[in-house]
Amino acid sequence: MEFLAYLISGISLGSVYAIIALGYTMVYGIAKMLNFAHGDVIMVGGYISFCAMQSLGFSAFPSVLLAMLVCTMLGVVIEALAYKPLRSAAPLAVLITAIGVSNLLQNAAMLIWKAAPRVYTPVVSGSMQLFDGKLKVSYISLLTIAACLVIMAALMLFTGKTRIGKAMRACAEDRGAAELMGINVNATVSLTFAIGSGLAAIAGVLLCSFSGTLMPTTGSMPGIKAFTAAVFGGIGSIPGAFLGGLLLGVIESLAQAYITSTMANSIVFCVLIAVLLVRPAGLLGKYVPEKV
Repeated sequence: MEFLAYLISGISLGSVYAIIALGYTMVYGIAKMLNFAHGDVIMVGGYISFCAMQSLGFSAFPSVLLAMLVCTMLGVVIEALAYKPLRSAAPLAVLITAIGVSNLLQNAAMLIWKAAPRVYTPVVSGSMQLFDGKLKVSYISLLTIAACLVIMAALMLFTGKTRIGKAMRACAEDRGAAELMGINVNATVSLTFAIGSGLAAIAGVLLCSFSGTLMPTTGSMPGIKAFTAAVFGGIGSIPGAFLGGLLLGVIESLAQAYITSTMANSIVFCVLIAVLLVRPAGLLGKYVPEKV
């Protein structure tokens, strides 16, 4: 039962990583940009929901909707002001800009909400007892796993069946050809940032509910791990981000339980290196030769 408890905990944590990684992989797949400020949008989502519940008296569901709305708008603003002027710039310029946006959001959060950690009340409390009380599973863990599955299925249907989703896939395949076919590439990229930032808000709420704390640096390490998960599964692939996030969470949970909690992060990154040595494009990624 102990192993099963750690496994469920790892799947729950991995579901959070998967939701964050889905935002990373959508933006990279379509805009070919690594938005390292994504983790800080997660933090903003956590703070918005926290203030909505503590200061405005909102219940859990309206606070999550408000966080999604604010983060969606924030994502569109960030893309328009910071990334849109760099569409044709070198990747290094985009990377430096993303780091700058990340620092800006963290410092803005410190000015607004201060640096002291806040106690975050989970959006769902309580737990259920299984196997005559030998296994306890929190409702927030079940909600996190269910939310990840629903989001994954919705994104697959959206990108595969809708007109806008097909336009996103066309931009990911060949932005120039998509533009020649009449697709508004700028609007498509902006929508991608909006969707990714909305997912970041959900991830922020679930992450803070899972950990119970909130601070301006809350999204930094989960953001890095989620990016790792996206690379692990194959960045640019929605199923790859989902698989990478789940595997990352399970590896981290089992490493903390059976090896050492202080080395869990190192073990996660060592596994990533080992996988990339065998499959450089990730588990579900496709190798695309560069044309010269």
